[in-house]
Amino acid sequence: MLRPIIEFCTSNMHWGTDEIMSKLEENPDYDVIEYGCLSNCGQCNAEPYAMVNGEIVSADSAELLYEVIMNKIKEAEAWGNLDLD
Repeated sequence: MLRPIIEFCTSNMHWGTDEIMSKLEENPDYDVIEYGCLSNCGQCNAEPYAMVNGEIVSADSAELLYEVIMNKIKEAEAWGNLDLD
């Protein structure tokens, strides 16, 4: 089983995703990675987003993005793709 990998783009931090990233980094069961660029410039400029296990997730605000990320992690765990023990 794999741990969730959550990736953030530093260019997207103006949406407040830096706070979400810091919050997720507090959980030792998550691998949180910050990149200079995730090559999604159009989306990066338009809304807060991240990648969860290689899949792009986005929302209208950083707070909603956190909820979307947590739901995506729970979904993967339900499918047995993650190990959070």
